[in-house]
This record gives sequence, structure tokens and C-alpha cells, in this order.
Amino acid sequence: MTNFRQRLQTRDVVLGQMVLEIFTPGVGPMLAAAGMEFVIFDMEHGRCDIALMAEMIASCRGSDIVPMARVPDLSFGPLSRLLDIGARGVMVPRVETREQAEQIVSQVKYPPAGRRGVALGITHDAYQAGGPEFFARANEANAVILLVETEKAFEHLDEIISVAGVDVAWMGHHDLTVSMGIPGQFEHPRFLETMDALVASCQRHGVAPGFLPASPEAAVHWIDKGFRVISVGSDIGVFMSGLREFRTSVLNGLQKYRTSTGGPNT
Repeated sequence: MTNFRQRLQTRDVVLGQMVLEIFTPGVGPMLAAAGMEFVIFDMEHGRCDIALMAEMIASCRGSDIVPMARVPDLSFGPLSRLLDIGARGVMVPRVETREQAEQIVSQVKYPPAGRRGVALGITHDAYQAGGPEFFARANEANAVILLVETEKAFEHLDEIISVAGVDVAWMGHHDLTVSMGIPGQFEHPRFLETMDALVASCQRHGVAPGFLPASPEAAVHWIDKGFRVISVGSDIGVFMSGLREFRTSVLNGLQKYRTSTGGPNT
């Protein structure tokens, strides 16, 4: 399994996927086989609870995929519960202040960087308790992803992103446009300004900007703009898109075949 945080530090583009629906043990290894580097299992909008999360994370062992968890809200805690069952990072929605960001980091990191409680010899360390060096390694491995998705968040953007221990500031574009009174208007100048502002703030503070673009073309565009952590759609979006494209190709091919052979067109 790769170290997600180390990949961010290389300033390369890191590709993965958000999973909201297809919670099957094979999805993590399939994503790894397809070249994805991380998977975020969604507890906010998906049907995943902590018991299912534990199963999904366990299914990623032995593959190169980095499993992470998106929690339902800021009140979900402690975040260390997800790390204890093997998640290698957490995504937290609706972060709007520096104080919230500091609290999130403190739950993810062991002292002195935070206040994560200690339980060794369990799932997260493969049931083999390590020595004193374990804590620094764990702090280095586990990622903090903050969703910035309200106008208030962007009023405090630099304060939030400058918190030590924040690795990714993720654009929550749907929620943000709703908050701004321009729901779903992703070409609106005010929204485009926030995208630029997020990249600029991340660059100032050594944080990676993250995003879930709607298409491969949009992904290329926003990567060119500076986004470095990209969800290749969601499981639902990619699955549905693939089915539609496959069906359309079959029907078009069948029509051409019947036309060429003089067969029935029904």
C-alpha cells in the first residue's frame, strides 16, 4: 500500500475514486487494478456505516489502494475510530473555521501533534503492536482531507488551510454553489473565482487541492489549473456512464450490421 501523504509531497497528481453505492469487497482491489491510488468510502451521502466501513477497508489489504473514509459530519467522533479500523485518512465535510480544522487534526494525530487515543495490536496495525517509533509513522501515514463547501469556509480559507496537519482541501462544489445562491452554476464567475482562490491558498500553504470533476475533460482542465487530488468520478457516475456508452455502442453497431446485411431493423 502506498503512502498517500508521501505522494502528495511529490506534488504529483493523485487519482482515486469516491464510493457511495457499490460497497462490495472487490471494489477497492478493482480500483487498484485499474490504476487508482486511493478510494474514499462515503458515510455522508452513501449507505456505509462503521461496520461496513471496517469490511471495506479490510478488503483493500494486499492491494496498492489507500482506503479513506468520508464521515457524515463534524460531530462524528472520535475520528480515530476510523483510523483504528484501518482507514489511512479521513475526509470531513463542512469545515468552516480554523478551530474546526485544528480539532480534526488533533483527533487524527497521536501526541504531541494531536490527542488520538492509543489502542495497539488491533486492526490498524495488523494486530502487531509496534514500539515507540510506531506513533510517528502513523502520524506520517494518516491523511486529513477537509471539505470546503460554504461561503463561510471561503471567508476563512487561509486560516483553515494553514493549520498544520491538513493535507488536502477538497472543493465541495455542489454545496458551495447552493451556499452562494447559484446552485449548480459551475461556469458562474463567482464559482470560478472560488476555484482559483482554493488553488492559490493551497499553494501558499503547501496543501493539495482536491476535486471530483464531472468528466475526463473537466479533470484535465482542473488539473491544469492546479488541482492535484482527483476523484475519477464516483462509483455511481462511472458505472452509469459506462453502461450508457456500452449500450449505445451495441445499438449503433447492431443498426449498422442490420443495414449492411439487409436484416430487420427492430
